[in-house]
Amino acid sequence: MAQAIFHPLRRLRQAIIKQFAALLTKPLKNYAVRFPNNLDALKSQIRKGDVLLVEGSQRISEVIKYLTQSSWSHSAIYIGDELLRGNHPLAGQARAVFKDDARFLLVEALVDGGVVLSSLSKYTEYNIRLCRPYNLQADDLQVILDDVISQLGYSYDLQNILDLGRYFLPVSLVPRRFRQQALHFGSGLPTQVICSSMLASAFGKVRFPILPHVESTPDAQAKQPSFYRRFFAKEYDTRGRPVFRRRHPTLITPRDFDLSPYFSVIKFNTIASQRLDYRNIIWAEDADTEQARPAQSPPSAQLDLAASPASPTPSVQGRAS
Repeated sequence: MAQAIFHPLRRLRQAIIKQFAALLTKPLKNYAVRFPNNLDALKSQIRKGDVLLVEGSQRISEVIKYLTQSSWSHSAIYIGDELLRGNHPLAGQARAVFKDDARFLLVEALVDGGVVLSSLSKYTEYNIRLCRPYNLQADDLQVILDDVISQLGYSYDLQNILDLGRYFLPVSLVPRRFRQQALHFGSGLPTQVICSSMLASAFGKVRFPILPHVESTPDAQAKQPSFYRRFFAKEYDTRGRPVFRRRHPTLITPRDFDLSPYFSVIKFNTIASQRLDYRNIIWAEDADTEQARPAQSPPSAQLDLAASPASPTPSVQGRAS
């Protein structure tokens, strides 16, 4: 009897969650791309393990941007051709769905789709930023890639309806000190993730910092050891070094990858490809001035005018006083 009552309630609850998700992912009408992206340049510059930040075009994107005071509302990690090289069980499906783009894939967590594969070309019409973990070792990179790939098929963390419902409140009513807590939600189930927490958890497995709390130790102001001791010491001296304290993965937002000193921002459109020469930029006002400039007289007419006896002879010294 209890089960008979429970199942209809569960179906109703799932229907409500689905409706909430549809409303949160409704596209915005006023989205604009700030600078056109060059897909070929992006493909040539991106590397496995890079984090792609996205300024989303959905209602929930606006909420996240306000709460984090940032342009970035979504994050994905680039895995490239990792499925094809590793002969993963999903390799055949990736080839069938993405064709040639199966060599340029992202892993991301979507509200309405869970953890999925996406083509890199999906975000060429969005405002994006490419962040690269600095000096990440190859074996640690492999751990991160394996971790995010293993989560493919997991569902987005929509377990708590009350947590979801807060996003329908006017975001301006959220006090500044509660903005971060407003993003910290979820059921805690291992098969349900949100975009940034999935990436934070993967980087955490290799102890790679994103934006940790840094604390000074009592020995931080201690006198530095001599050159001889630093060079010839058999044991690594950790005195005076700051202590890093990891934040919970669900508190990591897309903005943190941008602010992190441990991630490099890759300017793939122009600077990374060394195609920028600001002197060759055609500015709109210059083009307008050129069009508005009156046409000059042909050389023949200028010669005739100079040869005319009625024309006054210009003075090299200028007007006489």
